[in-house]
Amino acid sequence: MSDTNPVRAVISGTYSTGKTTTATALSIATGLPLINALSAREILTDLYPGRRFQDMSAEELMALGLRRFEERCRAEAELLFRGSFISDGSVLNEWIYATVRRKIGINPGAPFWHQLLKAIAGIPFAPFFGIYTRAFGDIVRLHAATYYTHVVHLPIEFPMDTDGHRPVSERYRQISDRDIMAEFDNLMIPFTVIGGPQEHRVEAIADHLGLPILLPPDVAVRHATAAIAASREAVARRIIEQQRPPTLAGRLRLATRF
Repeated sequence: MSDTNPVRAVISGTYSTGKTTTATALSIATGLPLINALSAREILTDLYPGRRFQDMSAEELMALGLRRFEERCRAEAELLFRGSFISDGSVLNEWIYATVRRKIGINPGAPFWHQLLKAIAGIPFAPFFGIYTRAFGDIVRLHAATYYTHVVHLPIEFPMDTDGHRPVSERYRQISDRDIMAEFDNLMIPFTVIGGPQEHRVEAIADHLGLPILLPPDVAVRHATAAIAASREAVARRIIEQQRPPTLAGRLRLATRF
């Protein structure tokens, strides 16, 4: 690897595929800087304190996706001058997540009655939501094709994390996994799928990208796991502190707004 041939690699995948652990451990093991953008949950606590993912409106979800896109672009721009980086996910994620919500409902993690009311309330807004997601897609495709040199996709191998804060269903996860792979394939960016235990992933990805391993993969994974657990625990505490159980009237109000 040289400055004239940078590696700007995306560790791709949908919810609960181990992206963050793999990307963080790979960065630790190889010394390549990691794109450190705020997570959706961190953004939620700043943008809409106390709001649960399953209660968010289309407007709030669009704002969250745009803020996350801004965060990724900022973080990538800060590292471009250094030539190479490892990215935990990509700008495609927020867009794909929006397109899947168009297909199966904007609150797939909510109870069925909530999803039904939301679907009815959203009928008048469906045309605009479609226009918005198509425009968003044009922007993120161009960004991805311009800035990413490699994509390593992590398949669904683990059950979805039952931490109480996942805003999606298993169906949502399966569709978004398929759509993310299809979009990267269409963009003609060098693409491979690597699974298995985290230590194997780190070693296999480094070999695939031609990166030297400066720290044993098992050590890198341990450091990554500890750092991520501490960060997520802090965010989870903040979410719990902000949230208040909604009343029945409050739940109905949230379910009938699009």
